[in-house]
Amino acid sequence: MLDSGSYSRVYTLCMNTKHYKIGQLAKLTELTVDTVRFYENKGLVQASQRSDAGYRLFSADDLARLQFIKRAKAVGFTLDEISELLELRLHPDDHTCEEVKQVTARKVRELDEKIAELEKIRMSLQTLHTACCGGPQSAEHCSILQALDSMEAS
Repeated sequence: MLDSGSYSRVYTLCMNTKHYKIGQLAKLTELTVDTVRFYENKGLVQASQRSDAGYRLFSADDLARLQFIKRAKAVGFTLDEISELLELRLHPDDHTCEEVKQVTARKVRELDEKIAELEKIRMSLQTLHTACCGGPQSAEHCSILQALDSMEAS
């Protein structure tokens, strides 16, 4: 049985520290339980404690961390990049805004390269598409198939 001082400490701890089971956390973040587990396995989030029944319990900080991860993924960051951003977020006094900006600048450069590559692919496909007659005859002499047969792999 708890004395009044112990009860007060436990009550204060419970009021100030909300803990979530993995299913609750998944629901609040609109992620699947498997995704939360995946992020946990990758070290992006970590259960802060276990319940008496052995359930992993996550804190409000873990909830905020998962929401950060979800938003970072939504703008295209990879898990490695998110891990780097989380480190910067976790220790902001040890890092500069310039460091954070460098992460995003690197991502923008990477996206620009991918966009340029996709534009080249699109132009090649458009050329193939335009060259094809698209008629009802047999595909035996289809210019698209012939071009794909004769193209060098890049």
